This record gives sequence, C-alpha cells and structure tokens, in this order.
Amino acid sequence: MTGTAPVLAPRARLSVPRRPSAVPWLAVVAAGYAVLQLALVVPQMDLGLLWDESVYASQVDPRRPALFFSAPRSRGISLLVAPVVSVTESVDVLRVLLALLAAGALYAAFRVWERIVGRAAAALAALLFAGLWITQISGSQVMPNLWVALGSVAAVGWFLRVPGEPRARWWLAAVLAAVTLVRTPDGGWLALPLLVAAVAVRAWRPALPALVAGPALGALQWVIEAYVRFGGIGERLRISSATEGDMGLHWNIGAVLRSLNGPLLCRPCASALGPHPLLTLWWLALPPLAAAALAVAWRDRRRAPAVLPVVCAAALSFSYLFLIGYSAPRFLLPAYALLALPVAGLALRVARGVREPVVRRRVAAALGGVLALHLASQLVVLAHTTESTAASAARYQRAAADLRELGLRPPCLVTGYRALPVSYAAGCASAQLRGNNRSTTEPELLRRAARVPTAVLLEPGRSTAPRYARGWTPYTLTRTGWTVYVTPLG
Repeated sequence: MTGTAPVLAPRARLSVPRRPSAVPWLAVVAAGYAVLQLALVVPQMDLGLLWDESVYASQVDPRRPALFFSAPRSRGISLLVAPVVSVTESVDVLRVLLALLAAGALYAAFRVWERIVGRAAAALAALLFAGLWITQISGSQVMPNLWVALGSVAAVGWFLRVPGEPRARWWLAAVLAAVTLVRTPDGGWLALPLLVAAVAVRAWRPALPALVAGPALGALQWVIEAYVRFGGIGERLRISSATEGDMGLHWNIGAVLRSLNGPLLCRPCASALGPHPLLTLWWLALPPLAAAALAVAWRDRRRAPAVLPVVCAAALSFSYLFLIGYSAPRFLLPAYALLALPVAGLALRVARGVREPVVRRRVAAALGGVLALHLASQLVVLAHTTESTAASAARYQRAAADLRELGLRPPCLVTGYRALPVSYAAGCASAQLRGNNRSTTEPELLRRAARVPTAVLLEPGRSTAPRYARGWTPYTLTRTGWTVYVTPLG
C-alpha cells in the first residue's frame, strides 16, 4: 500500500464532476433541519437546561457559580456557547441560535463531500443524518456529540481531498483541533484511522502534519487542565475511568440497542427495549446497508469515499460499544453521520443503475417511499422524547422556584438529588458528597452551610435527612413533591 497505486482510491478517483443543478439540495436540507428544530423542538425545550447542559453552560455563565466539571468532560462546547451565555440568560435565545448554527454546520460539513461523491449524494447523506430524531433534538442542546459528528464528516472529507488541494491540509488540521477541543477522546479516535491511512498511502502523506498538529492543538487545554486540576494526564484518565464506571472491556451492545429510541441517558441500562421497539429495525438495517455500500464501492473501484467513513465510524463507536457499561443515543451520532455517506451513495447507485426508464422510476419511487417512512418514524420518536425531555427540564425549574420561595437566594448551596441542574436553575452553587460528581467532603460542606443558605434534596420516596442535615428544617417542594432539608434561614 505504499506504492503509487494504493488500494484505497488515489487522487484521480476522488474528483466528481459537478453537474449543474437548479435546486441547491444540500441548502434545502440544512434549511429544513433548522425549520424542523425551530418548529418542533425549541418551543418545548425552552423551559430550562438539562443536567449536562447546565454543567457546560455554567462554566461560562457570569451570573451563576460554575458547577463541578468532571474529568471526562471537555470544554469546547462551553466555549461554543460562551458568546451567547455571557450576554443573556434566555434559554430561548440560546436554543434558537444553536439550532441555526447546527443547520449551518450541517451544510458546511456535507458540502466538503460534494467534490468527492457529488451534490446529490452529499445532500441525501445530510438528509439521512438530519432526519434522525437524535440529530433533531441535539441541534439546540448544549451538548458536544452533534458537533463531533459534523466535525468528523468534514475532517474525513478534507482528508480525502488532501492529494489534490493544498488548502485541504489546513482545513483538516482546523477541524480536527475543533473536534478534539469539543470532546478530546473522540478527537483521538477520529484521527487514529486517518493516521494509519496516511502512513499506508503515499498520496495522503501530506496530511500527516495536520493529523498530528490538529488533535495536539485541540487537546492542549485538556492536557493543561489535567495537570492543574487532576495531577497529570494519567491521573485524569484514571479518574475519568472511575467516573464512567471503570472503563474496560464491556459488551455494551445490548445497552446501545435498548437506548436507540430513547431515553436520552440509559444509566443503568437494564430495562427492555425502549419506546417504539419496532422502530429499532431501522437501526438494525444500518450495518448490512454499510456492508453493501462497501461491496458496491469496492466493485466500482471508488473505495476510499466508502471505506474511510465506515472505518472512522467504527473507531468512533468502539469505546461506546465495548469500553463502558451504559449508553445514550447521542454517543453514536458521529457514526451515524459518517455512515450516512456510503449509504446515500448506495441508494443513488441502485436508483441510477437501472437502465429501463419505467423500472428506474419505480425503484426511485420505492426508495423514496422507504425514506419517507423512515423520516416519519423518526418524527414519532422525536415527539415522545422531546416531551419527556422537556418534562425533566421543567422539574428542575419548578424545584428551583420552590427553593427560592423557601428563601434560598444567591449566594446559596444545593446538594443531594439532582443538585447540579437544580442549583444552576436557582443560581446557587452545588456540591456532592458521593457519586460521579463528588466534589467536597462532609466537613467542608458543613463549613459552607454555616456561611450560606444550604439545601439538600432527597430522592423521591425518601424522607429521612442525611446525618449531617438532621438539624435542618424539612420541607416538601409543592411543585415536584420532593423533600428538601434547608439550613435555618434568617
């Protein structure tokens, strides 16, 4: 594979002539993605931020204390929303701007592929990805996975264009830096197969500096923080592993299957298939479709545009399939985005491969019908998941309102059940004595409670205060029914 005729497609096979088109289909898809979010998702998600969103937003919110930032997290998404969060606390404004930005990023990422697979295939791939319920609900969220997905699409596209375009190396480095900044481990998993390909294939070796410099630049902040907060890279990785439930070999495919149609987080993930189990068939069809796309691409000697997305999708999925013991639908967004490219190419190859006009129209109609049915099924899941997700955000807001009525005003402190999102909504600091977000000790918590109003939220069904709070005053939060113990006020 080190000669002048690599097994993967060389330079000449990456150039697809642009056919004039009266309709800019990729722009239409991106606009539709924005409209769908603004019409179906944002109006229901404007009540407040969810748990992880609160953590990321709090890091750059000048009006609220920063919540505990655990070792596995990366700060890129906080930097992305900083210009908005720093000037307004409106969740409506934040979600609308994120939805529009996500639509623009979708267009930019898949447009990189127009010169590789053609305009129609790039637009169809964007539609397949944007039509997924998890893509639709993620666009307006303060979460990193969608941005990793779109960055991965752009990075692989720029990598394929390196042999014929000198500027592609600079774009590749920039995109890899951004992906790594947003989610450092995913940046490494994305760069790894590209590094192997660049070493093995002479035409791609000019990409090597970008493949090293981009992730290194993106990981710089993560590395500095590892030494400042955690005692070094090794210690941060050890703490990250413990936070994730001791990363090691896990057969996590069952958890992934149970979470495909929600909930947004499956931890622990021991239940049966989630809502709409029949719709899981769409997801189960993805591996054989990807395999068929590889077979067709190999036969047509257009291997790289199909092989590299599949290999990178597998690399980005590996840790979520085999190294952790829980799942969330958003984890596989990068894989879905990359696999949409060869699947779209396969669909167009099937539609265009029929010579008889009448049969071709029937095949195209059948494929269109399958696509429409798939998109409709995703809207069903989207409606259910958006409703349940909005209900969670509303509970955090109601609990925060109850705490304010009890007299908790900044500066204040919240600990216990759902403390992080509730404290952010209430404008308080948070602290936890145990669990993945453990950030203080009992003596330190009591010292802080002596200085500022402090509340401990109890899990539903529990009414007995923890030992350190037995002298505090119990209340029942009227809007949620939760029990809270509050330090004597006034």
